[in-house]
Amino acid sequence: MDTYQIVAQGIGIVAMTLNIISYQMKKQRSIIILQLFGATLFTVNMFMIGAVVGGFLNAIGAIRALVYSNEKRFRSDKFIWFIVFGALSVISYLLTFLVFDKEPNAVNLILEFLPIVAMLASGIGFYRKSPRTVRRMALICSPSWLVYNIVNFAIGGIICEILALVSIISAMIRLDRKKTQ
Repeated sequence: MDTYQIVAQGIGIVAMTLNIISYQMKKQRSIIILQLFGATLFTVNMFMIGAVVGGFLNAIGAIRALVYSNEKRFRSDKFIWFIVFGALSVISYLLTFLVFDKEPNAVNLILEFLPIVAMLASGIGFYRKSPRTVRRMALICSPSWLVYNIVNFAIGGIICEILALVSIISAMIRLDRKKTQ
């Protein structure tokens, strides 16, 4: 592994750390802010390793986190934001094949769609304004990103999603289960 790849993977590991910590936060805004910084770093990581749709979607995720963490300023309680970020995610998927010459075979069409599923699930979590819902939607999001990261050999992303699943489940037990009892 050359220096460039080591730097790319290091950026991914820092991003991973921020995302893992985010699920342990009690307030939705805290979760979103940490994920904003994590998504920004994952954007750089993904583009550096050549995972184009992952780079686009993390950039969209960072902007989305900025919007949802500033609800009053951006009026992020409006459903239109979910539509906008969902549409941007789908556009990034199309650009991957139409502009960035990813071969549109069956495997690539499915693989590149997994992060779209993840973005839509996390978008639902952000829109619903509930840390509990954020964590539940992350149970869809993390496995989708995990497969994508494995195929693209994004070390920080792989570790992030494995640890995120552990973190999400432990937070659901620690924070969400108490509320239902």
